[in-house]
Amino acid sequence: MGSTTVKSIKAWVAATRLHTLPVSVAGVIGAMALSMTAPAFRWLPGVLCLVFAILCQVASNFANEYFDWRAGLDRPGREGFRRGVTEGDISPRAMLVATIVTLSVACCVGLALIPFGGWWLIGVGVVVALGALAYSAGPYPLSHHGLGEVAVIVFFGIVPVTMTYYLMTGSKPTADAVAASVAIGLMGANVLIVNNYRDIDDDRAAGKRTLAVKFGRTAMETLYLFNGYIAIGLMVPFWSLTSPVAWIIPGLYLVVHTILYFSLVRHRGAALNPLLGKTALAMVAYCAALFLYTLLR
Repeated sequence: MGSTTVKSIKAWVAATRLHTLPVSVAGVIGAMALSMTAPAFRWLPGVLCLVFAILCQVASNFANEYFDWRAGLDRPGREGFRRGVTEGDISPRAMLVATIVTLSVACCVGLALIPFGGWWLIGVGVVVALGALAYSAGPYPLSHHGLGEVAVIVFFGIVPVTMTYYLMTGSKPTADAVAASVAIGLMGANVLIVNNYRDIDDDRAAGKRTLAVKFGRTAMETLYLFNGYIAIGLMVPFWSLTSPVAWIIPGLYLVVHTILYFSLVRHRGAALNPLLGKTALAMVAYCAALFLYTLLR
């Protein structure tokens, strides 16, 4: 395998932003955990939801890279992770094609869920697909106007958790599932907060009005901290019905979250890149622990 091929593979792997994919995985895993106690529990739609969620996030990441390049919002040597299109590692056309193909495959997976939930799921799929693109594209890109965090709460928290729960159980989400959907969404929003906190100077120079650009570093530090605590607070009713030993799970998350908060406050620029992945891993670890606890109890 030649050096050019290796470089191309590395560029495409980087473009998927593997360090952020736990965000899409976490919502489905959390929903699986909450679904297990339902009378009618089905594994297959949960697996399909997981594949669908991952493909949608990869498509959104590809779209973000392409449309931010097209709008001139990325520049070579930025503080964040290397952008293949901006740096010339991937052609813009190839990235656009990859976006369309990945989103199309995700839609095909979504169609396989119709037998479990009905034809109305096509409408949900269309909204999710448009959301994946609207984050960076369209007449009012959400990420450019301080709405990126809201989009994450909706499309990586509320939608995947409630829809996966419905498809796996055949019944409407419980109060615990709805609370968990918002909680997981808030955890996911923290990943974007780190990203935009790191890029605040680059985004301000490019005219990209993220929430961090609008309100500044101190506000984003506070929001990051509160999101984690509010997320656990929303799930207190669920944990209150479990064994006292189970409280170790939310307790450990809060300890890790607080440590990550102090890391956010202390660092700037590229030094925040590891924190982005750690925030995503803390989120998926919490959901995985919830899943294992529900499975084994």
